[in-house]
Amino acid sequence: MDEDAKLRVMQKRIIKSYAWQRDVVVPLSKDFDCTVEELEDVLFSLFDLGTLEALHGTFDSAKDICMYQKFNADLRLCWFIGTLEVISPEEGRELKMKLVNEVKNGKSYEEALKEGQLELFEILKREAKY
Repeated sequence: MDEDAKLRVMQKRIIKSYAWQRDVVVPLSKDFDCTVEELEDVLFSLFDLGTLEALHGTFDSAKDICMYQKFNADLRLCWFIGTLEVISPEEGRELKMKLVNEVKNGKSYEEALKEGQLELFEILKREAKY
């Protein structure tokens, strides 16, 4: 077996693991409307063995970052913090982190978003000395 074939076997062992298939490969192949095998081939071409081994961990951590950014967009915090400057960046960060943690602890995104909207309004009223 030549070196390329050995590398391919080791890559397949990583990518074919249950967690990889469940969390990354199957969902992304559906999103990209491609076969699992086609996506695996793309991943093999893009990443070396060490990167493939680390990717599942980065996938999990990226979910939190994406959710944090989604709350930023859905609460329109860019506007309230950056454009209007009526909320401090620290208040925005604290609110988003609180909501991300609530979702991670089992609350639905929609429920956390509604709670965040109500809390955001309380912050605005406090800033307005309402």
